[in-house]
Amino acid sequence: MLQSKQSETFLFVAETGSFELAAEKLNITASAVTLRIQSLEKSLGQLLIIRERPCKVTQAGQALLEYLQHTRLMEQNLIQQFTGKSIHSDFYKVSLATNADSLATWLLPALQDTLSREKIVLELKIEDQSQTYTLLETGLVNVCISTEAQAMKGCIAQPLGKMIYKMVATAEFCQKWFKDGMDRETLKATPAIIFNQKDHVHRDIILKLFGLMPTTYPCHYIPSSTAFVEAILLGLGFGMVPEFQIENRLITGELIEIMPEAQTEILLYWHHWKQQSAQLAQLTSDILVNAQRVLK
Repeated sequence: MLQSKQSETFLFVAETGSFELAAEKLNITASAVTLRIQSLEKSLGQLLIIRERPCKVTQAGQALLEYLQHTRLMEQNLIQQFTGKSIHSDFYKVSLATNADSLATWLLPALQDTLSREKIVLELKIEDQSQTYTLLETGLVNVCISTEAQAMKGCIAQPLGKMIYKMVATAEFCQKWFKDGMDRETLKATPAIIFNQKDHVHRDIILKLFGLMPTTYPCHYIPSSTAFVEAILLGLGFGMVPEFQIENRLITGELIEIMPEAQTEILLYWHHWKQQSAQLAQLTSDILVNAQRVLK
């Protein structure tokens, strides 16, 4: 049986990366934090925290961290279901998993009025749109934006709309790298820009159209939607970008579509539990309406 004080202390150390910061939050000494962690490790027979700066969790520690975060969220969900807010605040907290491109473009404007009116604060977790579903499935978030159309048991999936991605680059980049045309051999020597290792949009298109794996061509990995576009504008590479994010740049000619056949539509869905508070139900209602105004 896990002791609550030890578990709470472990959570603070794991999430802050510091025994000292955990001690401040708990209003105890750093020595007391150390004793609690040591006692927890002894009772579980596992090393949980690597004593570095910042502290890091071991594999066993990560498993415990995910369990405790899940348990904490489930408790918060239960309290919020009964009261509409947490016991420590007048604001209702929603944990939302979203893809970075939605966050960089349409998401916050679509939620703006509801968040203010309903006194909702967001805890955002950023993940690839194909991976956010897992965070909801494991109980780490209340709702998620996902490409998964099928709702899991106990949940509802509702369509938000679609984001259209286009393969773009600057005219100068094309003149430098594609002056003799774009083919399989040219792409092997031309730098591409990909969001991260979990982003399959660019890689799937190049594989489908040219039969090339990511390991066969040079690419930058830039896990920021705004920096991603900036890198393309700087001529560092070419990449797949949401049309919504670069409409004006396509009109002005700052960016040009270089591979029309690569255009890809990503359908997005809003997943939430069937049982939800009045505030979360209102958030769901509003985002479904607002998203359809801006997404294709």
